[in-house]
Amino acid sequence: MTDTPARLLKLLSLLQTPREWPGGELAERLDVSPRTIRRDIDRLRDLGYPVEASRGSVGGYRLVAGTAMPPLLLDDEEAVAIAVGLRAGAGHAIEGVDEASVRALAKLEQVLPSRLRHRVSALQNATVALTRGDGSTIDPRTLTTLASAATGRERLRFAYRSGDGTRTKRQVEPYRLVSAGQRWYLVAYDLGREDWRTFRVDRVGEPYATGARFTPRPLPVDDAPGPAGSGGDGTRSDGARPDGAGGGGDDAATFLTRSMRRMQPELRLDVWFGAPAEFVAARLPAHLGTPEPDGEGGCRLRSSCTDSLEWVALRLALVDCEFSAQGPPHLVEYLENLGSRLTRASRPR
Repeated sequence: MTDTPARLLKLLSLLQTPREWPGGELAERLDVSPRTIRRDIDRLRDLGYPVEASRGSVGGYRLVAGTAMPPLLLDDEEAVAIAVGLRAGAGHAIEGVDEASVRALAKLEQVLPSRLRHRVSALQNATVALTRGDGSTIDPRTLTTLASAATGRERLRFAYRSGDGTRTKRQVEPYRLVSAGQRWYLVAYDLGREDWRTFRVDRVGEPYATGARFTPRPLPVDDAPGPAGSGGDGTRSDGARPDGAGGGGDDAATFLTRSMRRMQPELRLDVWFGAPAEFVAARLPAHLGTPEPDGEGGCRLRSSCTDSLEWVALRLALVDCEFSAQGPPHLVEYLENLGSRLTRASRPR
């Protein structure tokens, strides 16, 4: 990379990942000599970026946290506002907030001075967000820990609670975080199971990076195991794609989708709504499909999904209009039972 300004921006982007970068690895990433890296580090320091160097065989460079805000063209109030917004979105799994927000939060919190980190935490702790869905929330610090380890290619240890309540300790090589609407998932290679797994992030506890680096394994592309803790052993695939080929984020999302479909039966929805299609579409998650007008002022939704029965029933009710489920039969039965319980709940005792 011969363009010095572009190279400096790329170098700064790498250094803002919360890990230590050996000079040789930076030189290889930027396709320059170690001497050029040293000169570029000096240029960043002259610009006010607090880059620290450590000596020894495993030494390297890192951006120092908590000293001073580097010239990001953000004042204190702007930095706090961005950090609070990113933490709120990540912590409550708002639809449309993706991994890029988590990476941005990890980089920003890495360089926030302690006085600003305290303000961010205070504002976050004093804020309550109204959420929808099953109520699962995620500590933003968990997301940033997982994102940093995946970006820095560092092994993770954490406690994990499966769907049936079983608690285990896991050591993994994190690959990618995937936002799946109302939930976050970690795609990782489980060293104890010697296979790929997906983990619901709201069930991850006490994550910490071990400091041990790893070379990313190729992600299977032909098959996918079930989610971690599901009871299935998963399967391996002979077909694989090297890390980064075809866009690792897209690969991880496809892997997660196949994994969820293997473990969750498909729901073939047939639902009538007593409201215009535009009204209903604006209140349904996009992945549930698009309702079609029925010519009588209402609309009909015919689609398939792999979400849980309970969650689908809740989202149908939240549309806030009359509706009638024609199928599948077990959704109809669940709605009938739910309606009976709600009716009983409204009667005085």
